[in-house]
Amino acid sequence: MAYNRYQYETSPRKLKPEYEPIQKKYPKKSTAKKTNPKKSKKEKQKKKEHVKTVGCLFVAFSILFAISYRNSVIDENFKQVQDLKQELATIQKENEQLEVNIESSLNLKNIEEAAKTNLGMAKLDSSKTKYINLQREDYVEPATEEVVAKKETNWFEEILNWINSFIK
Repeated sequence: MAYNRYQYETSPRKLKPEYEPIQKKYPKKSTAKKTNPKKSKKEKQKKKEHVKTVGCLFVAFSILFAISYRNSVIDENFKQVQDLKQELATIQKENEQLEVNIESSLNLKNIEEAAKTNLGMAKLDSSKTKYINLQREDYVEPATEEVVAKKETNWFEEILNWINSFIK
């Protein structure tokens, strides 16, 4: 063969093998479909994997749904808290304004003016003053019954008192 010849091309020549492999010819299979146990096992495994994949996706989406639902509930509660805080702030402002109004209305001049205009009151003069003499007697009657307070004692103290009564 021509193994020692020099080649001028860049790609080498393909050499033919010295022998040709013998190809066995198998008889043709019948056209009727037979269930191949290897294929059915593979198909079952693929179906199982498909079911597992779908199950995992379902679990993942349900977890994501639960998380998003929880976040929405938290947001609603947060909004309620903010609304209540705002309502509290407005009520506190109103309360402070009412306290200021009460303090300003408790001024002695305002009270005197309201008494004169609304109730028709006037200041007391010395001519309208009447003095009354009260007797200095005590009108409380003394108690006729004597109140005896009995101290409650436990059974041990009663035994000691009984023994002391014999000793004396």
